[in-house]
Amino acid sequence: MGWMCGRFVIAFTDGFHNRFKVPEDEVPVTPRYNIAPTQPVPIVLRNSPNHLEVMRFGLVPSWAKEEKAGLKLINARCETVREKPMFRKLLAKHRCLVPATGFYEWMDTDEGKVPYYVHRKDNKLFAFAGLYDRWRSPEGELISSFTIITTNPNDIVRPLHDRMPVILHESDEDKWLDGGDLEDHVLKRVFTPFEADDLEAYEVPKLVRNPRVETPDLIQRVSTRAKTVQMHF
Repeated sequence: MGWMCGRFVIAFTDGFHNRFKVPEDEVPVTPRYNIAPTQPVPIVLRNSPNHLEVMRFGLVPSWAKEEKAGLKLINARCETVREKPMFRKLLAKHRCLVPATGFYEWMDTDEGKVPYYVHRKDNKLFAFAGLYDRWRSPEGELISSFTIITTNPNDIVRPLHDRMPVILHESDEDKWLDGGDLEDHVLKRVFTPFEADDLEAYEVPKLVRNPRVETPDLIQRVSTRAKTVQMHF
């Protein structure tokens, strides 16, 4: 069904630094309307206090032989992050927040794939659960990169895709950023799909397919005829 959480958005930056408890003069943050794999993204790390670091979307593990590994590792399934060696170490020591205001997903229709924008109904900033690593190239260049953890879809996302990103509740963000192992009950709670009642999805322009297109128009409803996705099973 295509990549799950392969495109996301930071539609506004007002209140960004305060929301994620990071210094305002550390890393400039600008609105982004079509974040795609390999692009640089501001990521929140815990380093007493929180701080921002620009990282590349698509995980290049520290042990990778070549940089292009990151094209494949844009997501990690929550069901296997504790089992797969490449993710297990990162889950214990390299957790991060991936700030966003929404993400795109594509619905299969008789007219082809149609893009939808999924966001919080209250239009607030939120964070995906992420993992990061650092890779050094043969030439000595250090590349910091991240992946977004995915879970089962809720009723809003299910018509669009069989996975959705793990959206953290703000009350869980500090726990996620803290170092050390997380108890099973905490992981179970964190990896539970975000409440469908708090999200909305609506059709947006097909221009979003092109990662070089970066305008606010991408998150505008296609037209007054566009229906929001409110399917409940």
